[in-house]
Amino acid sequence: QVQLVESGGGLVQTGGSLRLSCAASGLIFSNYAMGWFRQVPGKDREFITEISWSGGSTYYAGSVKGRFTISRDNGKNTVTLQMNSLKPEDTAIYYCAARARGLQYEHWGQGTQVTVSS
Repeated sequence: QVQLVESGGGLVQTGGSLRLSCAASGLIFSNYAMGWFRQVPGKDREFITEISWSGGSTYYAGSVKGRFTISRDNGKNTVTLQMNSLKPEDTAIYYCAARARGLQYEHWGQGTQVTVSS
């Protein structure tokens, strides 16, 4: 079955950086757009960024544009989120997700906690 496993979360100070990775298995990775979402307890899950199946197109939420960068390696079935200039409001559980072309996100990882201290 499809598995998405995130890693790289942790505690960082304001202004610091973290790099999240998501390893995918059980799917033809290059057929899927990949995205990152985040959620704070009690709030809705928030879209952060998406990268197309080929890596040729990326999309970012306004709240992270210019600070976060998504990339993928189709040879290694991984997607990475580089997060710079972190702010306390970036504190959340971060989820990796996959969607086939033309469909909604259907596969989700278990999430990794990111905490930014002020």
